[in-house]
Amino acid sequence: MSVKMNLTRAQFDEVMVPNYAPSPVIPVRGQGSRVWDQQDKEYVDFAGGIAVTCLGHCHPALVGALKAQGEKLWHLSNVMTNEPALALATKLVNATFAEKVYFANSGAEANEAALKLARRYAVDNYGPEKDEIIAFDKAFHGRTFFTVSVGGQAAYSDGFGPKPQAITHIPYNDIAALEATVSEKTCAIMLEPLQGEGGIINGDPAFLRKVRELADKYNALVVFDEVQSGMGRTGDLYAYMGTDIVPDILTTAKALGGGFPIAAMLTTTEIAAHFKVGTHGSTYGGNPLACAIGNAVMDIVNTPEVLDGVKRREQLFRDGLNSINDKYHVFSQVRGKGLLIGGVLNEKYQGRSRDFLLAAIDNGLMILVAGANVLRFAPSLIIPEEDIAEGMARLEKAVAQIVAA
Repeated sequence: MSVKMNLTRAQFDEVMVPNYAPSPVIPVRGQGSRVWDQQDKEYVDFAGGIAVTCLGHCHPALVGALKAQGEKLWHLSNVMTNEPALALATKLVNATFAEKVYFANSGAEANEAALKLARRYAVDNYGPEKDEIIAFDKAFHGRTFFTVSVGGQAAYSDGFGPKPQAITHIPYNDIAALEATVSEKTCAIMLEPLQGEGGIINGDPAFLRKVRELADKYNALVVFDEVQSGMGRTGDLYAYMGTDIVPDILTTAKALGGGFPIAAMLTTTEIAAHFKVGTHGSTYGGNPLACAIGNAVMDIVNTPEVLDGVKRREQLFRDGLNSINDKYHVFSQVRGKGLLIGGVLNEKYQGRSRDFLLAAIDNGLMILVAGANVLRFAPSLIIPEEDIAEGMARLEKAVAQIVAA
């Protein structure tokens, strides 16, 4: 007979590695864009598990896919393939520029695969001296040692000994710096078309065009990290579809599984050929459970109804944030695209994003931050309009609380 444990936030400090600092709130159930904690307090979810729960909590189609596949087949090694993986890969190929798909478990793993593939492609075609990866300040590409070194935030990569070499960081959206840096040594330019962790910064169209132009000139690959911006987040299935360029490699995760761990790297047949048998792999990549859920997510998200709805909801978020700002004057700018939106704190409130996050929790609202100066919003793509209105009312209370303090 099992005994119910009285689990508390204090136990996190007792049994968990202290690399996270979670809030005192312990959510125990969710439905749509509402979440309830151990005390049955309700929260509106504007965070989406950091742009993950793209269809909210416990969407019936995803629950159904999990239950159905769970009664069939949970796991196979990649010595064999499986039907859910083949179906999802086919959907991704049919919906994007890609011709080939590699499955992984997380955005970091997908980015690790992308970086290794870019290096291997360059070595095979041009020799080992063509190894430079150009990346950008404030970027975030994951927490493996390779991906965190490519990400442009030294605080995340320092302190672990010698870093992977031939990685150059330059300012994002800086065409002059880009032109001065790309050379025959460059094997890849890796970027987020919309920086997430770095502060919700849109890629300037002219800058993105220059990335493509210089990559073509110097036989380098363009790698788009769409772990956060992908799967409908910007109102297109992938953010590159709203730009003038097409990448050579694209990574996707987070919302691809709607909350279930799955990731993918997408590329062309020519580039994919350089990952020959045994070159790279993953025990759980292409897991039938994950891919079954990914199929359900794709079927719902990749529709005009959902993608057009993202654009409508973006305007509701902007209107709500601007209305709050008209009263309390806390933001210098509201930026982003679709339902990846950042409220940039003005000079008076610099460095206080976490204070706003905690005040929001106190008032029954889950939000995110993107650094010390930006409040980040990444809710469900199908969040009901009444939940947006209620969430904004709670955010206004939180802002008023900070302003009055």
